[in-house]
Amino acid sequence: MEWNPVDDAAHEPLPYPFIVVELILVRHGLPVRKENTDGPADPELSIDGHAQAALFASYIMSEDIDAIYSSPLRRAVQTAEPLSAAIGIEPILVPGIAEWDQHSNEYIPVEELKAANDPRWLEMAKGGFNSDEIPEDFHNRVLAAIEEIIDKHKGDTVVVTCHGGVINDYLAHILGISSSQFFYPNYTSIHRIAASSSGHRSILSINETSHLRGSGLPTGLFHA
Repeated sequence: MEWNPVDDAAHEPLPYPFIVVELILVRHGLPVRKENTDGPADPELSIDGHAQAALFASYIMSEDIDAIYSSPLRRAVQTAEPLSAAIGIEPILVPGIAEWDQHSNEYIPVEELKAANDPRWLEMAKGGFNSDEIPEDFHNRVLAAIEEIIDKHKGDTVVVTCHGGVINDYLAHILGISSSQFFYPNYTSIHRIAASSSGHRSILSINETSHLRGSGLPTGLFHA
């Protein structure tokens, strides 16, 4: 995709066209609950999560997708699979966009923590970061991984299935806000970014969930 910015003074296109990447970040579907496992929990999608991923694929496959990337965690990979099968593009796994809790031996969906008034939910609501990775390291690897994807796909539309923490961190970076976990992305929510070859990043949409409307499937903390 080429975009010729206009010189506001002359009302004419500038001589240097920018190549724009449309980056589509997608949170994974609803995973199963896993606790106190031997090693990282790395949960797979629940039945509802697989249904969410199928609806996402049906919704987005009509767009001209050039590449699919995914976190290596199972819930993200399985979210990419229906779209991959529908358009015949294999997902490329990127360790840099794994979630901050990737090494945790438990995974409890945040909705369950909130319903039980679990102290861990209250800590998360305050911006807590319970990980063996410090926030600065998490931010640096997420930013490096996403920017590398952008650099490889000038002019393309790219889908990236990943995680709520990753999406929060990258959008916060674009917005220039200090809190890297500032909102709640719903399951299989879509977040669109236009990334120009000049280095400019623009957020086009946040938390699209039109594909889940009327499905009866859970969306997360906020209903579609």
